[in-house]
Amino acid sequence: KMAAAALRRLGREGAGLAARCGPGGAPCRGYRLLPSDDELYRRTRVTVLQPENPSSPFIEGYSIRGFTISGSVVVGPCAVLPRAILQWNVGSYQDISFQSLSLFRLLEPPIEILVLGTGDRVERLHPAVVKQMRACGIAVDVQDTPNACATFNFLTNEGRLVAAGLIPPRGTYTEA
Repeated sequence: KMAAAALRRLGREGAGLAARCGPGGAPCRGYRLLPSDDELYRRTRVTVLQPENPSSPFIEGYSIRGFTISGSVVVGPCAVLPRAILQWNVGSYQDISFQSLSLFRLLEPPIEILVLGTGDRVERLHPAVVKQMRACGIAVDVQDTPNACATFNFLTNEGRLVAAGLIPPRGTYTEA
């Protein structure tokens, strides 16, 4: 009797699932996840009210035109230094050379890490440029611009001596 009751109960509970799925319990193509189906359905949003260290720059956003850094809008490529934000005279990753990186080598106190955002994709720099920067004691991390912004913010929040050279991405973006 107990086994029969359990099977009947299982049949009733499975009926709702069967209505949403194909024959034999196979998933349907047109089925949409509902909040009750999966915890991952819900999105998490983070709003930064105030950076932990107000004197250090914080990259708030980027677009095809430029960047929003600590409330200031910077148009075009920029160099984000520990205490300043400057225009950076490069048009694309192909313009990044030992000479265009000289600004980052002259900083006092010297930076530990230079994060380079090369636009929409990770682009390879000339190996000699990276080798010369390492010889100056600066690690170079080349990433696509969205990830470079996040890495810069993370390293800055850790209290590391970091700078960023950022080229705006050229992709098409829509507001969420």
